[in-house]
Amino acid sequence: MDFNIIRVARVVMNVTDLEKAKAFYVDALGFVETERDDEHLYLRGLEEHVHHSLVLKKADKPGVQSIGYKVMTDEQLDALDRFFEKKGMKTRWLKQGTQRALGRGLRVQDPSGLPLEFFAEMEAAERLLQRYDLYHGARIQRIDHVNCMVPDVEAAQSFYMNELGFKCSEYTATEDNRVWAAWLHRKPTVHDHAFMNGKGPRLHHVGFALSDPMSVIHCCDVLASMGYAHSIERGPGRHGLSNAFFLYLRDPDGNRIELYTGDYLTSDPDFKPIRWDLNDPRRATFWGHAAPDSWFNEATEVLDVHSSMERPQSEPILQQHKPDFVT
Repeated sequence: MDFNIIRVARVVMNVTDLEKAKAFYVDALGFVETERDDEHLYLRGLEEHVHHSLVLKKADKPGVQSIGYKVMTDEQLDALDRFFEKKGMKTRWLKQGTQRALGRGLRVQDPSGLPLEFFAEMEAAERLLQRYDLYHGARIQRIDHVNCMVPDVEAAQSFYMNELGFKCSEYTATEDNRVWAAWLHRKPTVHDHAFMNGKGPRLHHVGFALSDPMSVIHCCDVLASMGYAHSIERGPGRHGLSNAFFLYLRDPDGNRIELYTGDYLTSDPDFKPIRWDLNDPRRATFWGHAAPDSWFNEATEVLDVHSSMERPQSEPILQQHKPDFVT
């Protein structure tokens, strides 16, 4: 393999009102605002040493423009371009300077229809990890993962593992041993990119790492005190799968984000993927309580990397849309 994908590194997502987005993401959740203009809000976590990990772009309606992965060197972007060309997948180059703070970018629609972007260079920013005087809200540390709804999880898993070099940490299987969801990683944690069975392609959520569970609890108190209690969709709780302490939120446009802490190391070469039964109530929530229907039905549409139009969606090939214990 002539390229080395390091980690998921940024998401570019549409919002309809930048002021409302700033109030939610910066004032309530505690993201660091690196920069903004009339059409963009560039955000990062306290631990991050680069310009941003989340771009909120003003638009008429929500939608995901790209899911960005960092690669080891700029030359590897050319290797990726050749790789996708051999696969018959049309790429789009974004020259350096086209996007704020970013070097060259290579975009492509993956086989599931998700808009991927690869880059090697981003402007540096001050790491604020020990600026404890700036910690507020959820004390966001860094981007951790994305989770996407796709019609065929097994096909998506196969492409990312066999063609892009991802590894599987955990997966959910049906009674007849079909893969219903898969957690794949490049960095040595549980996941960079998860796939779940559902109508898609759609972005289910972007996950951001926190330093500890009390940051999640404190964030709930802050959200309630600022009038955002309705934004809490699910949690706080602990996942059985990944072991992480979590909270799912919906921003003013309905985009879903997860606050996430407490997963584990996956770097050992002899690490074996962990199988969970879809109907095991401890899988999704270790304490057993069920997720709301919205968690299985609602997600953000993704855009075409060439036309910027919404991608067509398909129904999932597995008939079971959610665990049997969910009511």
